[in-house]
Amino acid sequence: MDLVILAAGMGSRFGGLKQIKEVGPNGEMIIDYSIYDAIKAGFNRVIFIIKKENLKYFKLVENKIKKYVKVEYAFQNNDNVPNKYDKLKYRDKPLGTAHALLCAKDLIKDKFMVINADDFYGKESYEIGYNYLKKSNDYGLIGYLAKNTLSENGKVKRGICEVKNGKLVNITESSLEKKEGKIICTPDNSDEKKTLKDDTLVSMNMLLLDKTIFKYIEKEFKVFLLKNDLNSEFYIPDVLLKVISNRTCKVIKTPSIWHGVTYREDLEDVKNNILNLVKTNIYPTNLWK
Repeated sequence: MDLVILAAGMGSRFGGLKQIKEVGPNGEMIIDYSIYDAIKAGFNRVIFIIKKENLKYFKLVENKIKKYVKVEYAFQNNDNVPNKYDKLKYRDKPLGTAHALLCAKDLIKDKFMVINADDFYGKESYEIGYNYLKKSNDYGLIGYLAKNTLSENGKVKRGICEVKNGKLVNITESSLEKKEGKIICTPDNSDEKKTLKDDTLVSMNMLLLDKTIFKYIEKEFKVFLLKNDLNSEFYIPDVLLKVISNRTCKVIKTPSIWHGVTYREDLEDVKNNILNLVKTNIYPTNLWK
């Protein structure tokens, strides 16, 4: 089973390539813990989707994990953008997560899990995801409790899930922030703020898919290209919203708590949280020893 890691983002709010920041007691990165948890759950191949100029950083990760899991790379570039869409063809900023996944199409043969490189998802989520992929032929989305996904240092982007009978019926991309003990939600398509319940399920881009997703991605990519909008991005949730009229996508709740470095100020909190997990023997002190 494949773990597909989206790692071509620039980390603009963080101010650098946050995927390679050290957070563990022996220099481990968040991505180390993600792969460790995935291997423990049963995944046996890792596919990094990266910008080619960052390959040297991910080779450092590969050197640590290659005796435990097979490693492959896909490069997110604009080679699959026709020349006539010149605004997008020559744009430096990545075209979005769905485009990133499309760049890995030739490597993916069956079922797989998608994650972000800079999010700490928690070991339970990998176990839940792996078991779901083994047993189900439906698409899946790991749903986190909104209260478990917040930063103390500012707003975070989350996909608010609308769920009916366990199935995804809508995702609303929104900004969440904690104010006076409440979760304030502002949808991207509205200025209207509302209070969100703590147990509202949100998407952290931890998705359970199979190779059939690519026919939908390719179809929607053509629509995206026609816009030829320099500032737009092609996101996986946008594709899922088109898919769910034809394919079931179930939302599977996880008890895991998210940790991440959306802002530079988050880094110390992540280090402390991981240190606590090491102290309670959830992780070994030296992850790959």
